[in-house]
Amino acid sequence: MNFLDIFLLALALAVDAFVVSLSYGLVIRRKRRLAALKLALTVGLGQFLMPILGWYGAKSVYRLIEQVDHWIAFFVFLVLGLKVIADSLQEGDCPEKLQKSLPFKVLFLIGLATSIDAFVSGSMLYFVKTPVFSAALIIGLTAFVAALLAFNLCVLFKKLKTALLEQAAGVILILLGCKILHEHLS
Repeated sequence: MNFLDIFLLALALAVDAFVVSLSYGLVIRRKRRLAALKLALTVGLGQFLMPILGWYGAKSVYRLIEQVDHWIAFFVFLVLGLKVIADSLQEGDCPEKLQKSLPFKVLFLIGLATSIDAFVSGSMLYFVKTPVFSAALIIGLTAFVAALLAFNLCVLFKKLKTALLEQAAGVILILLGCKILHEHLS
C-alpha cells in the first residue's frame, strides 16, 4: 500500500474516534483542554498499537494462508466496511447519556472500542506487505488529530449527521479491499 492508501485507511479508521470525541466534546464542560488531550492520546495510542498487534498476529499464520491472503484482505475490508455502514444506520447512544468526565476506565474502553478495526486492518497490512510501524504511526496520528479536532470543534458539527461520516468510512474500507483484490489479480 502506498501513502495515500494508508492515509485513506487511517481516515476510515479514525471516524470512530472522531464521532466519540465529538460526542464527549458536546457533554464535557470542565477541564476541556485536558479532557480533549486525554481522549486524543488514548484513541491515537490505541490506533497505533492495534495495527502492530494485528500485523504480528497475521505474520504468525501467514504461511498457512499465503495462497488466499488477497481474498482474506478483500473480505475483511468488505465486512469491516459493511459493518461500519450498518452501524451508522442504527441509532446509537445520544451524547446526553455519556459521562461528563473521562476516568481511566472510560478512556481505556474508548481506546479499545475505537481501535478493534485497526487490529484487523493491521493483519491486512501484513498480507499486502506494508511496513507496519510507519503505517501504524500514520493511523495513530490521524486518529489523534481527528479526535482532538472533533472534541474542540464539536460546536460546529452539532447539526452534522455523524452517520454520513461513518458511511463514507465504510465505503473507503470496501474500496480499499477492492483495490487490494484488483492489484493481486491483475
